[in-house]
Amino acid sequence: MKKRLLYLVKFYVTTVLVFIAAKLVFMFCYRASHPFSVGDVFDVARHGLTLDLSTALYFLLVPFLAVLAGIWAKVPAWLLKTYYALTAIAFALAFVADTSLYAFWNFKLDASCLAYLETPTEAMASVTTGYLLMRLLAFLLVTIGIYIVYSLQMPQMLPASTLRARLGQTAFGLLFIPLIIIGIRGGVGESTTNIGQVYYSQQQFLNHAAVNPVFSFLSSLEKSANYVPDYQFMDEKERAAIMRDLYPTESVQPDTLLLTDRPNVVIILLESCGGVFTQDIGGRADVMPHLHQLTQEGVYFANFYANSYRTDRGTLCTWSGYPSFPRSSVMKMPAKTRLLPGIAASLRKEGYSTTYLYGGDINFTNMRSYLIGTGFERLYWQADYSAEEQRSAQWGVRDDITFGTLGELIEKQSTEASPFLIGYSTLSSHEPWDVPTHRLADEVLNAFNYLDECIGHFIAQVRQTPAWDNLLVILLPDHGFSYGDVGEEHPMHDHVPMLWIGGAVKEPRRVELLCNQTDLPATLLGQMGIGHADFLFSRDVMSRNYLRPFAVHTYNNGITMRDSTGFAVFDLNANKIVVDQSSDAPRLIQTGKAILQTAAENLKNLN
Repeated sequence: MKKRLLYLVKFYVTTVLVFIAAKLVFMFCYRASHPFSVGDVFDVARHGLTLDLSTALYFLLVPFLAVLAGIWAKVPAWLLKTYYALTAIAFALAFVADTSLYAFWNFKLDASCLAYLETPTEAMASVTTGYLLMRLLAFLLVTIGIYIVYSLQMPQMLPASTLRARLGQTAFGLLFIPLIIIGIRGGVGESTTNIGQVYYSQQQFLNHAAVNPVFSFLSSLEKSANYVPDYQFMDEKERAAIMRDLYPTESVQPDTLLLTDRPNVVIILLESCGGVFTQDIGGRADVMPHLHQLTQEGVYFANFYANSYRTDRGTLCTWSGYPSFPRSSVMKMPAKTRLLPGIAASLRKEGYSTTYLYGGDINFTNMRSYLIGTGFERLYWQADYSAEEQRSAQWGVRDDITFGTLGELIEKQSTEASPFLIGYSTLSSHEPWDVPTHRLADEVLNAFNYLDECIGHFIAQVRQTPAWDNLLVILLPDHGFSYGDVGEEHPMHDHVPMLWIGGAVKEPRRVELLCNQTDLPATLLGQMGIGHADFLFSRDVMSRNYLRPFAVHTYNNGITMRDSTGFAVFDLNANKIVVDQSSDAPRLIQTGKAILQTAAENLKNLN
């Protein structure tokens, strides 16, 4: 059994080393256009290692099964040689294609390249015959090289001599199956292996170099059908007519909410904080009293609605002002998110420093790559806390701890010369509702009561500091929440609170305008006198050209819409309106369909 284990270890290590070598060659090929230091080479290899280790386990499965079979009978040498050849071909294709195409795409190899196989003539039109021949030669050499390296590891193993030995060795081998599965998954935590986990730099080339192209391609295969949705509800003429002037991309004499156009900005995404838990929306005075009090002291948007139903979707809607999709998470598409606008990127152009704080696993759903790609320079997350703090809640570091960190960041950065933007996502108001306080018997309500206490304490503390005078704190949920009889098809489900508070706020005010989560970027930038033309689906609701108020929301294959005529829900599976509380539901839903069709087309064209 020792020889069998040694063979598997050698095969696994060889595969990882092949992946690392491919990264080095990739970097070397682009050294002229993307200069890097020796230290960068080590950083790329180090940060990309977790993805390499996980990906290598996929290719260890066949040798592992061959070893188990070899306990009972001799495995033909040609079988492993065939596998080595196929693996070498697959790796060579991935490495050569990735290195060659990066110059054109500026993102890592994924399944989108398969679309070009349908029109090979057009795909080849941009390159010369010499270019193709050089790539073909590189492919052949890489294939041969990888095959030779693997062939040197042909195992010399005979079947076990006795039935007892065979059973014992087989049982021992089977014990490794859970370890392989955990390794492929990337651990036992909430986050599974994903491209975003290797992102670490503000230089996207270094992030891309750290990504394993084989994993990038394989992971995109299953998503290629679902992740770029194709919604064709109407012809182009009708779609264009509906969308005309629906999303103004400039501010016209916006109503002023702030005392300064360059405040220090803190945007806090409150996990799952649906309006059902608030007094103003849900009529609950017992759950979030601090938030209710604060709405009397700042600018409160009373008719504000979430765009989506998941954190990854809602986070992107908030920061990029980009629509959500029923069954697709744009955040999980690094090739697309790198092209999205972002509040952080816009403010960095104005001299702002940008920081993001999250107490959980920032690699979850490619969150790291999205945040870095849309302008955040520094990320603080679960790994930056002590082991005890990391275990303070199921999802990571408890909110009272991270709110404390947020206060420290504000105090520190307010003494620096440049203005700052800090983004922060809370996490404790989420299943399994493991919070340290127990004021309410209902565990869900109790968790939101705990979040409310954290909010109240945080605002009280920062109000006492000099930083308060030039501070704008924006609190809003990432999405709504289904509680009791308030589900996705209930009018209250996506009605959520948004509050602007701080010394930079001009005066307490209640804004009754109907608006969406995606409207935050344009509205904030409009108040700061900063252009927002790149936010195609975000509206400055305080602008004089905000003339068609509505709110759209998508959930798992459904669309909800509301405007002055009322509320309606369309089920995409049933292809019909399932809730009609509008005096003009067909028109209202047709507007929602036009928005979804337009957004899907825009997403597909992000290249």
